[in-house]
Amino acid sequence: MTVRSGFRLQLLLGGAALAISATPAFAQTAPTADATAPAATAAPEDQGLGDIVVTATKRETNLQKTPISISVLNTQGLTDRHVLSLFNLADGTIPSLRVATFEARQSALTIGIRGIVPYDQNQTARDGGVGVYIDGVALGKTQGLNAALFDIERIEVLKGPQGTLFGRNTEGGALSLVSKAPTGVFDGRITGGVGNYGSHNVDAHLDLPSFYNIALKFDGVYQHQDPTVKDPLTGSTGWNYYDRKGGRAAARWQPVDGFTADFAYDYAKDENTPQYSQLINYNPNNYAVGTYNAAGALTLNGVACGGTIAAGSTKPVCVAPRGPLVGVHPGRQTVADVGVPQQPSVDITHGFSANLKYKLAPWMELRSITAWRGVSTDQWDNSGGPERSSFAPFVPNTANPTAINTTGTFSRYSLSFLRQHQFSQEFQAVGSIPEFDYVVGAYYYTEHATEYAATPLSNQWNSDGTAYTIRSPIPGNSSAITGANSGYQQYDPSCNNTLGATVAQFANSCQFITRASQAADHNYSVFGNLTYTPEFLGNVLHITAGGRWTKDDRHGTLYVVNNRSDLVTAGTVSPFSFKNSISRFDPMFNIAFDASRDVHFYAKYSTGFRAGGANDRSLQFNAFGPEAVKSYEIGAKMDFWNHRARLNIANYIMDRSNTQFDFDYFDTNGTSPTNGTHIEQTTNAGSSKIRGVEVDLTVKPIPELTLTGSYAYTYWRAPSAVNPLTPGAPAQQLYIVYTPKNAASGAIDYVVPINVGDASVRLHLDGNYSSSQYSFQLEPTKTDASFVMNGRLALADIAVNDHNKVTVSVWARNLLDTTYIYRRSAANSSPVVNYNPNGTVASTSYGGILGDYANFNAPRTWGLELSAKF
Repeated sequence: MTVRSGFRLQLLLGGAALAISATPAFAQTAPTADATAPAATAAPEDQGLGDIVVTATKRETNLQKTPISISVLNTQGLTDRHVLSLFNLADGTIPSLRVATFEARQSALTIGIRGIVPYDQNQTARDGGVGVYIDGVALGKTQGLNAALFDIERIEVLKGPQGTLFGRNTEGGALSLVSKAPTGVFDGRITGGVGNYGSHNVDAHLDLPSFYNIALKFDGVYQHQDPTVKDPLTGSTGWNYYDRKGGRAAARWQPVDGFTADFAYDYAKDENTPQYSQLINYNPNNYAVGTYNAAGALTLNGVACGGTIAAGSTKPVCVAPRGPLVGVHPGRQTVADVGVPQQPSVDITHGFSANLKYKLAPWMELRSITAWRGVSTDQWDNSGGPERSSFAPFVPNTANPTAINTTGTFSRYSLSFLRQHQFSQEFQAVGSIPEFDYVVGAYYYTEHATEYAATPLSNQWNSDGTAYTIRSPIPGNSSAITGANSGYQQYDPSCNNTLGATVAQFANSCQFITRASQAADHNYSVFGNLTYTPEFLGNVLHITAGGRWTKDDRHGTLYVVNNRSDLVTAGTVSPFSFKNSISRFDPMFNIAFDASRDVHFYAKYSTGFRAGGANDRSLQFNAFGPEAVKSYEIGAKMDFWNHRARLNIANYIMDRSNTQFDFDYFDTNGTSPTNGTHIEQTTNAGSSKIRGVEVDLTVKPIPELTLTGSYAYTYWRAPSAVNPLTPGAPAQQLYIVYTPKNAASGAIDYVVPINVGDASVRLHLDGNYSSSQYSFQLEPTKTDASFVMNGRLALADIAVNDHNKVTVSVWARNLLDTTYIYRRSAANSSPVVNYNPNGTVASTSYGGILGDYANFNAPRTWGLELSAKF
């Protein structure tokens, strides 16, 4: 793909022309409050659309007058779509927001906005490119992001770099979750529901009357779903299972006028299993398929073949036959062909925050946000079975016929045990003086993360692939098969003392750990925004300048690498280590113009960056530097038709430098000593270009009906680079994952009062479309295009007595039971070519060829719910 000269200017001018041509010249009316707005007073519905309040600029502002691109999903929107966790937004509810699981597991989510979508930040020293915040507190790790949502007032999606007010790792934008605060007025709500796949959910919320200027609020959540794909192995849990529970306690103290102190503590536990990876084709390139002779050798027409073929070799080329128990399933499976050990991963998140606000003077409010948070993840991910490795039966050991060989092992059990703790402190001063609005602040963040991991192969074929056994994961067990990465045992705490563990401790307690690492991070920053609104121009022009200075220091060690004994020297463990530091300034300039009370234009320039780090899946904890993005954006926000219609348009250009790309190699050769090992290395590979247009339209033609539609067009171009794990290989094209060129969503909301108190019938339908996209940075293979509908029908607010109301509803996600592939890999469909340093082909390995594997979206789920207010 190429970008013609002047494309940037054409896109910006074209977007401006579109915005101006769409600008209506309707009579002005006073702004009204939206019944669904979180911080507004409800207005009569016949007045049309009202204000939506957001806090993207660290102050409460009208969405339409906030000169950046923002999408908001409020409480009613979350309820109508039956959004229980962030992963439910993966269907494309907000087109420019992309949510996916990391690999197949539900224990960590990948969050992307506007094409800034990381591939693998699921590590101790890695970060994402989109910041996730809960009540103003940044969450440092993606593990635990799929926990149950508590009582959320709204989700704000801030698009484009937010490096000035939100800081590092927000080069794509920020996802801000805002919880409902205590009201000081007695209120109680409880919801219970049941559905298919054994699902059931309960959430309860209690607001207590204030006493001594203290208001308390308590939230509790429980969510459960049985597997949607069954595991034939007795005692194992199937795939796409979850069991989530948690609670939150919040207190608001207002001892004097102008001072508010909000305190909150939350705890959540999420038990889950990964999505199922299934084989969707076999040998798609139609290589010759060999057979095994009596001696266990792979042959073609009686001649030995397969494996690794040296350049110039006369050996015939063939691939291993598909195992008799390994099925090919181009459609979604409900039962796996082969049973594997699978137990739920366990994610625990917890945190405490103190948010203080004091109105020092009419022109200044002082704020402090203090937070401690932590996450622990015990990951048990056995999503692949035999579908991600070729079939290879045992090869007889002629030297010792009674010995057990390790060929024929399969099903990579990805085990990871991560612990992370973080502390952050932010100070802000927010206020206004004549003609000026300002925000200034300082921020400190520190975290420490540790992880140890293993990748045992949990299953083993018999000699002809007609049966299999489960391998013991415990070293020393008589049935365990020794060898590299062949087993796993619980980690010995003595290994944490990387410079004090003795050789004997390392050998006896740590030898079956694939990798172990620890990393610490310290971030310091000061920031400010100043908006000038000159009175002599009629207060219609707003000029904003902002900036953030950041110093980021990160260091860590990797002290176990694939059982490498050469790390042990002189009685101690000698770790690989890294240290990097960066000091940078991110500016922002914004010019906004109020063409009328209902028509607003803006132009914005901003920068952001994603911190550097190190890849603990590499063999040396290789460090990489930060990546940075420059963004140019113009937009228009318009209300018309007497506030019955609203149109927002944003056009942007982003240039990303030093892009962090992950190069990997997964060894699927059954005869290799590192069979089942995933090796990965991160490199700053070059520059990426991203351009896009976003359009949001809301129409309320009659009081009972609201129509919404959103569209996002995203064009990107990524560089080519040489894979550092394959020396001598030519440069290969890189890809940006989970970024469809075209994505759209639409919804119909119809509310009919039934003249019985406040009761009404509410109907919600939404449809979400995404064109095909890439799911791996190194593969040209695309996923399917998708269209998913969700729906809810409710009889709402039925008065039981003077104080109590109930709501009865039926909901469905993936209403049409659409089936599509959202992650697809062809890595096991083609041979691996090994190159000499001079770039010539040294050999070609056909040992890992099997076929494409894929993850399908979830099937249709539906349920009934009963809610009560008291």
